[in-house]
Amino acid sequence: MKCGITETVKQDDVYYFVQWSPLCKADKYDIISRVPSLAGVFEIYWMDEKKRLRLFVVGQTNYGGLRSEIRRITDPELCKNDENAKKILEEKEIWYRYAPTDSANIMADVIWFFMQTYFPEKENNKHSGRYENVFLKESAPDKLLWVP
Repeated sequence: MKCGITETVKQDDVYYFVQWSPLCKADKYDIISRVPSLAGVFEIYWMDEKKRLRLFVVGQTNYGGLRSEIRRITDPELCKNDENAKKILEEKEIWYRYAPTDSANIMADVIWFFMQTYFPEKENNKHSGRYENVFLKESAPDKLLWVP
């Protein structure tokens, strides 16, 4: 199955299905050739000493696309303002996955769902407001277990 996000609407509820790309180790040359220059959502992880993935960034991108945003976020040379992030990028293995979509509303709902799930104590983003309830199911070619 091709990676991406599908949407099913039933009355005031929306059901998203996120089919992730394969999990890939971040390499600037590989990102340029592998990641499409499309809008979408992405997750970036770093590998700890026990070989467990830890969530680093969950985000979305419209302009410039997934390729340029994943490339920018995973390159320690481009990380200027956050010394902690730069240290992780320099010292750890970085991994990423993505799911393209060209809908800003879908991205808003999916990122809102992830933020509510991963970081319920933070209330810094909003869903599209189109639906009363947002549900989400994920699938990935890799068995991904990460540590918050």
